[in-house]
Amino acid sequence: MMALSTVASIKPAVAESGKPLIIYVSSDPVGVNSFLMLGKIGTERAAKELGGTAKTYESTDPTTQRQNLEAAAKDGADLVVAITFEFNDILPEVAVQYPNVKFLQIDSCPSKMLPNIYCSVFREYETNFLAGAEAALTSETGKVGAIGALDIPFIHRYNDAFLAGAKHVKPDIKTAANLWIGGDNPFSDPARGQQRATVMLTGDVDRVLAAASGSNGGIFKAMEDFPGAAAFGVDVNQCKQSPGQVMDNVIKLTDVAVEKGVKDILTGKREQVVALGLSEGGMTLTGLQPEVDKSDCLIAKYPDVIEKVRVLKDEIVAGKVVVADPMKLDQ
Repeated sequence: MMALSTVASIKPAVAESGKPLIIYVSSDPVGVNSFLMLGKIGTERAAKELGGTAKTYESTDPTTQRQNLEAAAKDGADLVVAITFEFNDILPEVAVQYPNVKFLQIDSCPSKMLPNIYCSVFREYETNFLAGAEAALTSETGKVGAIGALDIPFIHRYNDAFLAGAKHVKPDIKTAANLWIGGDNPFSDPARGQQRATVMLTGDVDRVLAAASGSNGGIFKAMEDFPGAAAFGVDVNQCKQSPGQVMDNVIKLTDVAVEKGVKDILTGKREQVVALGLSEGGMTLTGLQPEVDKSDCLIAKYPDVIEKVRVLKDEIVAGKVVVADPMKLDQ
């Protein structure tokens, strides 16, 4: 990944009319996918503020992802927004063919960078650290754990940071070994998710981070058979998906990342790679948002824990507490 100080060498071009065309390319159908919907909302909001036009091209698979990127560039987009790691390999191949079009990738970054590619990534480990603190402070069994889709460095930003946050507020808390969904479809296998969660809950764990995307539903389902157990969702508010089974969520404010990225790129004020965390308002917990009482999250029943975690968040932002990035091997 490029260093965060790398600055684009080519200034972004905007249509002569001064009204930019911004096209959002989703990795999958937007539908009821809240994460992808936020990307669409951010694109539309940025276009409106800039007096431009926003369009959305929805993809269904790798083939349509590439086709939509190419179509967006051919259709005269000043900026194309693509979301998730699924564009990592495709984006450089398309961007090199359209050097006058700017591309913004959200939530990931290709290993091969070009002057017209920009990325907005997140410091997931900071907010997962907070979620782990909540887990420890609400646990009744004194044991917490985390389940990820795959045993890859990126997912350790969730699992490892979650367990570290639990240890930070309660050094004597017990932590279970990480479990992984695996299989042919780790990001969308609720059945395997439920099976993994059942194994973990049987081991006296009562707080579980679910970092497995579409497999999370199965993890939440497993909570029903273990009274008092609760999971933590990721990316969006998943409490409404399984009321009574989800304590809180590690939220990525994708709309904020898209809106800020689009505006900064088209006004020439943008570095190529920008990371968003707690201090930039790019990530948060549902429990730290204003209307937590309407979220269906169990954390709303723990106002004292919310306040403790809010203080911890402020300490991280101020640099008083430093959260290690599990992806950096030198830490």
